[in-house]
Amino acid sequence: MKLETERLILKPIDESNVEDILKIRSNKTTNQFVKRIPPKTNYDALDFILTIKKRVQNNETFYFGITYKNQQNLLGTICLYRFSEDRTEAEVGYELLPDYHRKGIMSEALSAVLNFGFNELNLQEILAFTNKFNKNSKGLLLKHDFVLQEGRTDEGFPDNLVFSLMKKVN
Repeated sequence: MKLETERLILKPIDESNVEDILKIRSNKTTNQFVKRIPPKTNYDALDFILTIKKRVQNNETFYFGITYKNQQNLLGTICLYRFSEDRTEAEVGYELLPDYHRKGIMSEALSAVLNFGFNELNLQEILAFTNKFNKNSKGLLLKHDFVLQEGRTDEGFPDNLVFSLMKKVN
């Protein structure tokens, strides 16, 4: 499954993306607000890719590498995952290499994924969890009409804010 926007291609990741995934997921700026053990080697990145491929095959997640149309290198990733049991709700997650921040890339990718989630997967609500100190992420979510869910928390992550976007009914 591939999504296209004006400038970008959102495509499945595979073994050919090992170095890009290592670069993205081990980047200090990218990981500043994320609690995870960053990959240290190509083997770690490959293990992550194989795990994601299995989750995609099992319909547990939709995971896309983000590239410019004229390039192969991944700039970042975006995914829908943690689907509710009735598959009406999912969480969106994303990460972007710092060199590509503030260029509208993630906004363009997020628009495509929201459209896919609501119109192709028929989701009713998409959630996003972001650290309260992550100004870029909060700004991105607000720009796309996500609403801060006061009083809702991300279990185990007290610094995270919960945002929600409901499907618009025409």
